[in-house]
Amino acid sequence: MKQYDFYIVPTPIGNLGDITIRAVEILKSVDLIACEDSRVTQKILNHFDIRTKCVSYHKYNEKERIEQILETLKSGQKMALVSDAGTPLICDPGSVIVKELRKNGFTITALPGANAIITLLSQISREDEEFTFVGFLPKTQPKIEEIAIENKYRDFIFYESPNRILQTLEYIKNVRPNSKAAFGRELTKVFEEVMVGEISEIITHLKENIVKGEFVCLIFRDEKYSQDADLKDKVKLLQDKGYSAKDISVILSELYGMNKNLVYKTAIGK
Repeated sequence: MKQYDFYIVPTPIGNLGDITIRAVEILKSVDLIACEDSRVTQKILNHFDIRTKCVSYHKYNEKERIEQILETLKSGQKMALVSDAGTPLICDPGSVIVKELRKNGFTITALPGANAIITLLSQISREDEEFTFVGFLPKTQPKIEEIAIENKYRDFIFYESPNRILQTLEYIKNVRPNSKAAFGRELTKVFEEVMVGEISEIITHLKENIVKGEFVCLIFRDEKYSQDADLKDKVKLLQDKGYSAKDISVILSELYGMNKNLVYKTAIGK
């Protein structure tokens, strides 16, 4: 088997039985494991009798750790990177060091493994394979609503915390009141829950039940694409940002080739 300097290793998102045989072998064979929280990672290592030493590597010390990791690899040692759960670099630390390692000529490989996005999508029926992943949504209502409108005609998926999920869905419902949604929480765990329905139904369900566990959510695209509706959505977004009808007509004609006069009439309500 080919040897690499640096291994990106996914860890289970809940059920420890989901770790791969190869992941266990790699974590046992490397000289050092870079991890977000050693207390979380140590539980996995103890479960599989992995005795490899760990070093902290998270979003607050990524740049500080670069030199240490480079020196470790230059000395001939091998390293692995894990996050607290799931696949590193997917809304988890790792991008900074991977960029530096490639710049310095070190060999890198990534193992396939657990990921909440795919775990949810693989059990949800959709019209086609295309979707947009937006990570964790911004915290402000205008930004969330903007993303919901921008993705009106394509499925989009995001992560959300239990203390924000209801508010986030309410914001999306403000601008997409008839949208269909799905969520998964506690995926792969004993109390896993997946639900598909109208966004209002999901909000009601969450209000009536104790909300725990990290969420991965899918907002389905609108079934019918309308050029007129698309134009109105784009005009409203720019109006909300304070642009005049004249400015909007110029911007949309330049960006999307839309008829300037039609855009202007739409912006002034004709």
